[in-house]
Amino acid sequence: MSKKRIINDTYPTFQRTILPNGVRVVTETIPSVRSISVGVWVHTGSRDEQAGEEGICHFIEHMVFKGTERRRMHQIARRMEFVGGYLNAFTGKEYTCYFARALDEHLGRAIDTVCDLVLEPTFPEKELQKEKDVVIEEMKMYEDAPEDYIFDLFEAEIYAGHPLAHPVIGMPETVQGFTRPQLLDFMDQHYTPNQIVLAVAGNARHADVVRLAEQAFARTARAPQDRTLVTPNGFSAKQVVAHRPIQQAHLVLGTRTIGVRHPNRVAVSVMNTILGGGMSSRLSQNIREKYGYCYNIYSFLNLHIDTGDFGVYMGTDPSKVARSKKLIFREFEKLRQEPVSGRMLSQAKNQVKGSMMLAQESMSNRMMRIGRQELYFERYTTLDKVIEEVEAVTAADVQAMAQEILDPAQYTTVTLLPGA
Repeated sequence: MSKKRIINDTYPTFQRTILPNGVRVVTETIPSVRSISVGVWVHTGSRDEQAGEEGICHFIEHMVFKGTERRRMHQIARRMEFVGGYLNAFTGKEYTCYFARALDEHLGRAIDTVCDLVLEPTFPEKELQKEKDVVIEEMKMYEDAPEDYIFDLFEAEIYAGHPLAHPVIGMPETVQGFTRPQLLDFMDQHYTPNQIVLAVAGNARHADVVRLAEQAFARTARAPQDRTLVTPNGFSAKQVVAHRPIQQAHLVLGTRTIGVRHPNRVAVSVMNTILGGGMSSRLSQNIREKYGYCYNIYSFLNLHIDTGDFGVYMGTDPSKVARSKKLIFREFEKLRQEPVSGRMLSQAKNQVKGSMMLAQESMSNRMMRIGRQELYFERYTTLDKVIEEVEAVTAADVQAMAQEILDPAQYTTVTLLPGA
């Protein structure tokens, strides 16, 4: 492998290197801890799937653990656990992450194990159908959880006609149709070096991580591929009602909003905290504490590369759905018409900052932060800089975003009611 390129050595704890084949290596060195968290991020997720491929990213994530060119399934399962570590993975709409946690002395083992999953899975035929059955059972589990299932219904409406509308887990008919050649072909197209980030946080030297990355990724012959993204088109607000054999009504009201790279993303985050972020939020204090209409209510904000969605979830008695909607929209209107007080704004900022700062005590959270930053921004932003951005949000900024986003006429409502 030819000489690597060092791209960023600006920050005392963070460094970034791009290997000649395009793999990006980012590290945050924390010498005061005795652990490391390693993640291989692949910039492909369910939105990259074509018709008939729904669920293939998630299924690949499952199948890589069934064996590689160098290790059998049971050896993969034991490799980190036998040294007190942990190995897992998850799939999202826009990325897939394979990660390990371990003591710092096992850095080489962790990087080798995680990279092995990504680079040389064998997808044994005898395991295919068994894992299809496992995934189908996972689907049933989510469908039996109405607070999860309703978000699949919501996303199907809010992103209708686009891959973001499909559940990450896929659908029974697509999963049952996957073949070994199809899985290998998808990996060759999407698990390419220029779409991969190796992120490490903890007591690890950047030079050591780069050396181990060079050794691991020397094994891949996959050619770089450009990633083509299709932005969701426009949408219209809808009213959707579904029935399940449940006791409680579940409600999601939501709309499309800005993407993760938008300059107003921090202001939207503060607005989200004020409206429905925790027990002290306006929605919780009004609808739960004042009226007693629910046990669980919150607002949510999902930001993708080029779009996003914002909304409110609530579980309540079926007889209180209509009244609850009116109360939620009343809180929307208050935020649109009246600037929040200095005290409320300060409390929301403190909540946002505290959540970010407390998360930094976990090496896994640090690894995920630098991994996502590299995927979405290709640069590192210090926590101090992010806190400055939070502090800079004004009451006028919050009101402006409320006026843009909290228009009830733009909201799709999905209601899941008890019934057959």
